[in-house]
Amino acid sequence: MIRNVVIVGGGTAGWMTATYLNKAFGDSVSVTVVESARVPTIGVGEATFSTIRHFFAHIGVEEHEWMPGCSASYKLAIKFENWREPGTHFYHPFERLPSFGGFDLADWWLHLDGKVAEFDRRCLVIPAVCEAQRSPRRLDGSLLTGTLEHGTQFPYAYHFDAALLAKYLTRLGTARGVRHVLDDVTEVRQDERGWISHLVTAGHGEIHGDLFVDCTGFRGLLINQVLGEEFQSFEDVLPNNRAVALRVPRDMAAHGIDPYTTATAMDAGWIWTIPLYGRVGTGYVYSDRFCSPEEAEATLRAFAAPGMPELEANHIRMRIGRNRRSWVRNCVAIGLSSGFVEPLESTGIFFIQHGVEQLVACFPGETWDPALADAYNARVAGVMDGVREFLVLHYRAAARDDTPYWKAAKTRALPPGLERRLESWRSMLPDAASIHPHFHGFEPYSWRVMLIGLGAQPVAALPALAHADPGPALAALDGIPRKIEQLIEELPSCYAYLSRLNH
Repeated sequence: MIRNVVIVGGGTAGWMTATYLNKAFGDSVSVTVVESARVPTIGVGEATFSTIRHFFAHIGVEEHEWMPGCSASYKLAIKFENWREPGTHFYHPFERLPSFGGFDLADWWLHLDGKVAEFDRRCLVIPAVCEAQRSPRRLDGSLLTGTLEHGTQFPYAYHFDAALLAKYLTRLGTARGVRHVLDDVTEVRQDERGWISHLVTAGHGEIHGDLFVDCTGFRGLLINQVLGEEFQSFEDVLPNNRAVALRVPRDMAAHGIDPYTTATAMDAGWIWTIPLYGRVGTGYVYSDRFCSPEEAEATLRAFAAPGMPELEANHIRMRIGRNRRSWVRNCVAIGLSSGFVEPLESTGIFFIQHGVEQLVACFPGETWDPALADAYNARVAGVMDGVREFLVLHYRAAARDDTPYWKAAKTRALPPGLERRLESWRSMLPDAASIHPHFHGFEPYSWRVMLIGLGAQPVAALPALAHADPGPALAALDGIPRKIEQLIEELPSCYAYLSRLNH
């Protein structure tokens, strides 16, 4: 039996993994986190997407327990600014499109209207809720989904300070029995098979385990440095490899809290704006082939924090890609040590969550059946490859082409199969049969919203709709303004709801 799991590295990845395993297995598996006090976590503001609620539900904590201590706020969508051209924007919300006569509202909209700039405002409810800075929960705690179509996507995710969440999970995990060793790993010992036998630490001596989880971030201490697993770069199709971040104070009472992440296209990349409770996290994600760190910092300061030279900038060098295998021998890499596909669609936390969920599903027995590790590796690779393809779509399908960076995005190599998919999507919108075939967290509606909103590629209406009854779809489109009006009237502001939650 596997009795001892040793997690090397803390931060969000280490402590999400520890608390999840502890809840899943209880006292039958001992979980130890070995964390260096000298290795800083990246710790910028984090955005997530809506599956994160399953993590908190699994570990058994409610919003009022963790959100106030983590500067957390709600996220209903991503607002994409300047991706079609400067001065334009559209939303990618957590909101499925309803279907009528076997065709969803995006297909009907193409047939009935088709104006790219109006798609999200005409077919979706959440963009207007975002513009009005409304909370996804009423003051009695009920969700906004009451006035949306049945089967709607869960309407929100979270923004939070990743360093504060790691501290919260540290307290929670240790209170529940996770062993916390604050020490430096000086050596990693292997047995005659090449499996990890134990760690040697500076102050706590040897730490033995059956299964070792690498949460050491981009360093990949166990998976890459010790076990030598090959890292496969994605920079040929996703060249953004640097970021610079700032923490910007903001008077939330005066300005309110936007319940969405903003991704603003810039000359050599894009800037994220993540409104937390009490401040804004912001950062410029860029490619060092098109922009220097000094230029990026100056651009970010002018955009997000003019007149605040005292704010400290955090420069981050990102490793874009994934390991060939994230499970090698008795080591599983989770988080940045496993892979990372730039923060454009807030997938970093999702990769952690998916990794630990699959580790529980594929947890080994005493025979270490290799089929379990193979299944884990296939699922993790499929998720990251799918997100890679979805993000490449953002750059290739963006109408913007006014700088060398954006011009290169239109001629860069594509992941296998995407060129064929893009060509097919000129005749019909993406659906479950035509998007990336392996689970990667994004449903077909997300591909549809992005392809239309980005605006570079015209999409034809389906000929079949000329023979179908448009009445129900027209009624739905006509009803959207009333639903919006009702929601805005019923929902409190995001600031009002979060202020109550935090006091």
